Amino acid sequence: MGNPPGMNRSFIKVLAALFTYFMETNNFRVVDAKEHDSRPSSNMSPSDFLDSLMGHTSGYDARIRPNFKGPPPVNVTCNIFINSFGSVSETTTLSSSGILADFCTMSETTMDYRVNIFLRQKWNDPRLAYSKYPDSSLDLDPSMLDSIWKPDLFFANEKGANFHDVTTDNKLLRIFKDGTVLYSIRLTLILSCPMDLKNFPMDVQTCTMQLESFGYTMNDLIFEWLENGAVQVSDGLTLPQFIMSEEKELGYCTKHYNTGKFTCIEVKFHLERQMGYYLIQMYIPSLLIVILSWVSFWINMDAAPARVALGITTVLTMTTQSSGSRASLPKVSYVKAIDIWMAVCLLFVFAALLEYAGVNFVSRQQKEFLRLRRRQRRNHKDDEGRFNLAGYKMSQCLPTKDGSAVKNAVPAANPQPSVPKDIEPMRKKYVDRAKRIDTISRAAFPMAFLIFNVFYWVTYKIIRYEDIHQK
Repeated sequence: MGNPPGMNRSFIKVLAALFTYFMETNNFRVVDAKEHDSRPSSNMSPSDFLDSLMGHTSGYDARIRPNFKGPPPVNVTCNIFINSFGSVSETTTLSSSGILADFCTMSETTMDYRVNIFLRQKWNDPRLAYSKYPDSSLDLDPSMLDSIWKPDLFFANEKGANFHDVTTDNKLLRIFKDGTVLYSIRLTLILSCPMDLKNFPMDVQTCTMQLESFGYTMNDLIFEWLENGAVQVSDGLTLPQFIMSEEKELGYCTKHYNTGKFTCIEVKFHLERQMGYYLIQMYIPSLLIVILSWVSFWINMDAAPARVALGITTVLTMTTQSSGSRASLPKVSYVKAIDIWMAVCLLFVFAALLEYAGVNFVSRQQKEFLRLRRRQRRNHKDDEGRFNLAGYKMSQCLPTKDGSAVKNAVPAANPQPSVPKDIEPMRKKYVDRAKRIDTISRAAFPMAFLIFNVFYWVTYKIIRYEDIHQK
């Protein structure tokens, strides 16, 4: 006897409902388990989570670089943010994925510059990827840096450096969910900056910062600049003596050694010197000293103490000024623009002193001529005296017509030399020659100095300035 059809349909519906209920219950448990896994376990503390991520229990080895077994090298992204320049000469700020740098000082004497920076580097380490923590990134204590692998970056043109630890270590470590690591550190560096001082103080200097890997070849590690904003400058950034160009040259400086090929990136800062300081301290004072030496052309040539004292004073002052301009500069073998200026100014001052020597010599020519004339007349007088004396002795022996000798004969006195009538015209002639030298010097010296200034400033401020910027 078979079951009625209605009963079979009811039974099938009950089974379908039970199956649907079972499946929904099972899916709920799976979703609930996943949500439970996505939240930190109530039994796992933050310390346990970090231990499971990079601690001893995680199997993470900080001695091994990411992708150690794989062929792709680790790419480390770098960038620079120029925050402030210190006093000097120069200051700048850099960053390797964010260098916040402060060029504290630049010295022409040692050809280097001092910079305070925040150096930031970013790379990906798949071993540090996580999913059991809700935050998209973790800001960790700097002490955790010893627990992870870091690039062996160093500054190729560095002379000296030190870390900062006031009030705590100035370091930042941030890990993202996908394993990306951001490492930032504050440093103070003294970097070499070879300078070309031929146009000093109207020069443009290019200072370089090179970031290089010390131990990893390009098969293991590659540095590269951030695509956007690799070098940023703080608003209102100014330098005491330099103007930093807005364009920063980014490039690669891959190094080839016997031990292999090593990655290297560099940034070049173009610093144009402002010559306001040197204009006030050197150019204008030396210009005034040269003009002061020309005052002697208007002083009477008979006032020898005044003209000599003025000439010697200006020469010594110019010499001191020239020595002071070289005191703060290195002893280079080539001639600088400031050296040419000081040398020509010293030459003009010395020439003004020699000019008075020439004037004095010419004005005294008539006195020398008169002295020579007197010497000749004196010699002529002595000759005549000797002749008269001889005649006087002979007259004592000559007898007279009556046979008596003439005794105690006195020779006639020599006539006094007459004063030449051309002395005054002659004196006036030589004095006029000396005055003519002074008159010519009053126009010749300023004109020659003006011509020198035109050539000097056109050469260094226009011609060479354009050549430097074309390079």
